[in-house]
Amino acid sequence: MRARYTAFATGNEAFLLASWHPTTRPRAIEFDPRQRWLGLKILRHEAGTDADRNAVVEFVARFKIAGSGYRLHEVSRFERGNDGWLYIDGIRGATDSSLRG
Repeated sequence: MRARYTAFATGNEAFLLASWHPTTRPRAIEFDPRQRWLGLKILRHEAGTDADRNAVVEFVARFKIAGSGYRLHEVSRFERGNDGWLYIDGIRGATDSSLRG
């Protein structure tokens, strides 16, 4: 998660696409040149060890656009691929129960 945050903050499209699950990966990522990332706080995570195939990360990322502050709160799902963790999708503003049937 921290690596993907850094990639968003630095505009590293290649890393973001490579770390995105192929079933949900967009063709390209549009970055807003006015957007300035301010910080990332991991609220919780489930699984994510070497023995796990799936993981969940809840985080809040803060950023500014044109002087206005914003918070992105998301519960993200990841799956282990051959070369590391792949982002599947996320629910913005979600709580733990949002990802469980």
